[in-house]
Amino acid sequence: MKIVEVKHLNFSYDGAVKAADDVSFSVEQGSYTTIVGHNGSGKSTLAKLMNGLLEKESGSITISGLELCEQNIRKIRSLIGIVFQNPDNQFIGSSVSDDIAFGLENHCVPQPEMDGIIAEYAGKVKMLDYLASEPTHLSGGQKQRVAIAGVLAMHPAILIFDEATSMLDPQGKDEIKKVIRGLHQESGLTILSITHDIDEVSASDYVIAMNDGRIALEGTPQEFFKDAERLKRIKLDIPFSLKMEDALAKKGIRFKERCLSTEGLVDALCRYDSNM
Repeated sequence: MKIVEVKHLNFSYDGAVKAADDVSFSVEQGSYTTIVGHNGSGKSTLAKLMNGLLEKESGSITISGLELCEQNIRKIRSLIGIVFQNPDNQFIGSSVSDDIAFGLENHCVPQPEMDGIIAEYAGKVKMLDYLASEPTHLSGGQKQRVAIAGVLAMHPAILIFDEATSMLDPQGKDEIKKVIRGLHQESGLTILSITHDIDEVSASDYVIAMNDGRIALEGTPQEFFKDAERLKRIKLDIPFSLKMEDALAKKGIRFKERCLSTEGLVDALCRYDSNM
């Protein structure tokens, strides 16, 4: 079942810069889809168009069977949760608990029920021990996990990460990537991650590459990384694990399947070594 359907979408900034140029794609319910592209490729514009933060010029956007229009905008926004790139800009409360509670309070959730929801979703992102902590005492990765908990507490049908790791240090990036993978595996939540981090692509089910406002390439991760030269033409690279695999192949060490992640490469090396 397709939970997102975008057809012939067009949008430009100031009528000049084409950020979405006849874009069409769909997202399967329960899937983990990544939209990648260099800065200015149009990928983040798609998230804002899907949530109605920007108004399309033409084309259509359908979320859970509802076409995005003035009559449906509030319902559609209730179906979509977005985690943005700057965790500091997303913190509203004076503590972790207050921040997760913000959306629940706006929906008039009773306090006894709210306490259980806060604890449940803080636990999902491993922030249960920090409910009384102030934002200034948290790392970037911890703040982003709190932002995710606040969004999850509202029970969205689709969770969009808009460059959610771009402002984090390496440890924070790894934390959030693990949270995203865990949420998808445990809950089956539909995840749409908009990123320029090519290493994130390997964890997804499907990949869409944007370039100059258009879809330049799409497919499964295995299909996506088949043509490195084509990726270079749209200003994208291949993951470190594939670079290492290519270097090992030149030394005569070859694996049966491509290693799209560092974990996969390590596992393949261990199996290779055990068969020596």
